[in-house]
Amino acid sequence: MPISRHNHNGSAGAHDSAHEARIHDQFTQQAERFARSPELHTDAQIRLIVDATAPKPDDESLDVACGPGTVVAAFATRLRRAVGLDTTDAMLEQARALAAQRKLHNAEWRLGDVYRLPFADRSFDIVSCRFALHHFQEPTKAFAEMARVCRSGGRVVLCDAVASSDPSKAAAFNRMERHRDPSTAEFRPLSFLIDLFGKAGFPPPVVVRFQVTYQRDVLIAKSFPANDDREALRQMIDLLIGNDALETGTVPGGTAFIYPTAVLTATRP
Repeated sequence: MPISRHNHNGSAGAHDSAHEARIHDQFTQQAERFARSPELHTDAQIRLIVDATAPKPDDESLDVACGPGTVVAAFATRLRRAVGLDTTDAMLEQARALAAQRKLHNAEWRLGDVYRLPFADRSFDIVSCRFALHHFQEPTKAFAEMARVCRSGGRVVLCDAVASSDPSKAAAFNRMERHRDPSTAEFRPLSFLIDLFGKAGFPPPVVVRFQVTYQRDVLIAKSFPANDDREALRQMIDLLIGNDALETGTVPGGTAFIYPTAVLTATRP
């Protein structure tokens, strides 16, 4: 997942370099397992992203932070050209393997940075980003780049898990996620994601909500937590489930961990 090499005032920053290193470390380790995760790559989930943009046969699409390429592969069956961009070679290897397996000849893969997309203004009819925004330290800047490469009348679709609007619940969730996956920057509330569209000059997005459910022990087994401390991760997850910090109606003592998720779509004026 792409990450900036600069801090908020535009100068080079060691903090961001460290975060970029965590991104590469996590997603190099996770690449093969992530690509096969049934919780994240069901046909129904991918179809939510594709259908939200109403693709046309002559459209060209870009998936930012494309990971193992499942979104790109789905778009490739519906339109003329589908491009995926990621900052991690291991993920792009998974994406290329998927395209070869499905015999896709109109899918392309680029190594690059979400803050400096290597494409001209208004290059794509559809620009998507799925389950990656929480890795971005500067999401407004990343979204502005997505808007820049989207053609007038094109569609931008964003999908990510959302944090509670209650700051204390959001903080507890983010503490767990940063331990579970140290490349996490921050999960944001739905209102923040909606505001990204307005700041980039889009109308209010259409929002579709769904849930991604993991069995607690499966989630822990698939994770690469800080210091490999899985017991601390288990305790943090159990606390979140018990307190229903994600406001999904989970039952104290249950073993399901539910990520409330949103798909937001709008057309560029």
